Order: sequence, then structure tokens, then C-alpha cells
Amino acid sequence: MSNFWNEIEGPILALAPMEDVTDTSFRELVAQLSEPGCLHLFFTEFTAVDGMNHPVGKKRVSERLIVSDSERAILKEKGIRLIAQIWGNKPEVFYKVTREITEEYQFDGIDINMGCPVKNVVKQGSCSALIGTPELAQEIIYATKEATHLPVSVKTRTGLKAHETERWITQLLETKPAAITLHGRVQKQQSDGEANWNEIAKAVAIRNQQGLTIPILGNGDVLSYAQSMDYSQQYGVDGIMIGRGIFHNPWFFNSLQLERTKDEKMEQLVRHTQLFEKNWGGVKNFNILKRFYKIYANGFEGASQLRAKLMGANSFDDVYQLVNAQNMVLS
Repeated sequence: MSNFWNEIEGPILALAPMEDVTDTSFRELVAQLSEPGCLHLFFTEFTAVDGMNHPVGKKRVSERLIVSDSERAILKEKGIRLIAQIWGNKPEVFYKVTREITEEYQFDGIDINMGCPVKNVVKQGSCSALIGTPELAQEIIYATKEATHLPVSVKTRTGLKAHETERWITQLLETKPAAITLHGRVQKQQSDGEANWNEIAKAVAIRNQQGLTIPILGNGDVLSYAQSMDYSQQYGVDGIMIGRGIFHNPWFFNSLQLERTKDEKMEQLVRHTQLFEKNWGGVKNFNILKRFYKIYANGFEGASQLRAKLMGANSFDDVYQLVNAQNMVLS
């Protein structure tokens, strides 16, 4: 089995899977803005294996696995791998859906979500709830690995109500996943408080003590490219996964961090809107786009007024007209 995880010259940099964020449109835009060699991995949005296994629900759930032709071209050009992230709590369904994804799609790997802290998901016994049911978690990993020739990785947290890093990481390592991404918060924290990078470093030490070469990526509160380089060295991780940091700067994956002009930001605002319209017009709710506009409409005179107007937009054309009215650059 080919395992690209061990072929990447580190530190490995990845954009985290995020619901209603890391669709094919946003991934393409971030890839286009990234410097070659500074971004290695993308993940799809969270994809429910139960939904993929449902005769009616599959059509909508499978939208999370769509990759546009233009995105695929830029990924190939930049050498960025794309991984399908899946979640659920039934090993047999993981096996069935993983086989289907492997045979019908063109992904480079499979990642199992054992870290999402959302309460209604946890109540189902899925995602970070699996930290508390390690035998089931291991069954899921083994079933997924058995179903595919692709490398199978895991994204998780350090515990449920308290850090259980030593116990949990030891149990994960027993299954020999292709890689582990560890978020330095427990489930109870959700996104509150600070990520504990000492716990992430503890996971690396456990891996090293066992003489394993399984890559471990750290995740949590990394807001700049320079910080990702510093944390990789300071905490001994093999790479960094970026989540909310991308909302501070869509040009995150560049070694030279430049102050972007208003025209550059408006160009990407329009380009993102155009990509979303091309990929999802008539399919997804236009309002999903509004969470992104604060990324671009900031840091220049009149930005707050423009943001307010964008929040009131009701269509793609409204957005284009607002930008045109400001005499800004269109892509």
C-alpha cells in the first residue's frame, strides 16, 4: 500500500475539514493562493457514512465529496493531496462506504473523524464520543483499513471531559493508522479556551517511545504560517493542521506573508462567489457564502460598511453589484 504521508517532506501543512467551509469552491481558491510546497493536504467536509449508506439521503450527503474539474487541475499543479473525511459509529457501514468511496471517487486517502465535539453528534456515539469507546473506535479503524488500499488516518482530540492523551493515543497507535491529527482540546471545551500543545507533544513522545514512524499533526490556535513552523519545531510534530486560521488570512499558506491590498481582497471575494455560483448555484443556499465575506472585506477604509451591505445581499448578482459600485477589481 502506498502511503504518501511518509513521503511528504515536512512539516506537513494541511487545511482542516470544516462543515460548510472546505467545499470544492473554497479549496480551489485556497490552493490557487498558496505557494507551491507550503500546502500539502486538503480534507473534504465531514461526510456521514450513514448518510452515504441511505438510499434517499445519499444524494445530498455525497455533495461533500464533489471535486470540480478546475479544483482537480490546480491540486495536480500544486501537488496537494485530497482526503475524504468520514464519520459515524458502525464499523460495517464504514467498511461498505469506504469501499464505495475508494472505487467510485478519486481521493488520495480516507480520514476518520474522531474529534468533532458537536453535542448532537456526540450523543449519537460518533466522532469525539469514540474517545470514550476505544474498542469500537479500533473496530472502525480496522474495518476502514480493510476496505481500501488508500492510507487511513484519524483526526481526534485529547479527551472527553479531561485530557486522556496517554491512554487514547496508545490505543489509536495499536491500529497503525497512516497518520493522527490531534486537536489540543477536549470535547467538553468545544472551541473554548486554549489548545494544550503540551498534550500534543505528549502524543509525539508516546509515538517515539514505541519506535513508530506514524506522522502526528498538531491542531489548534495556529494563526500564521510562521507560527506553524515554530510549533512544528517546538512540539516535535510532523505537521500542522490549520482550522480557523484560514479565516484570518486566505493567503495563509505562503512563506512570505504580505499585506494584501483592498483590490486583492475584493478580487478573491468575487472569485470565491463565482466559484460557488458555478459549483452550487441552485443547489446550496447562497447565504452559506456570507461567513466568508468577512475574510475579504476587512482591513481597509469602508470595509465595515461593505460587510454590512454584503450581509444584506440576497443573490450572487447583489454581490457583484456591490463590488462594482465600489469601483473595485473583478476577477
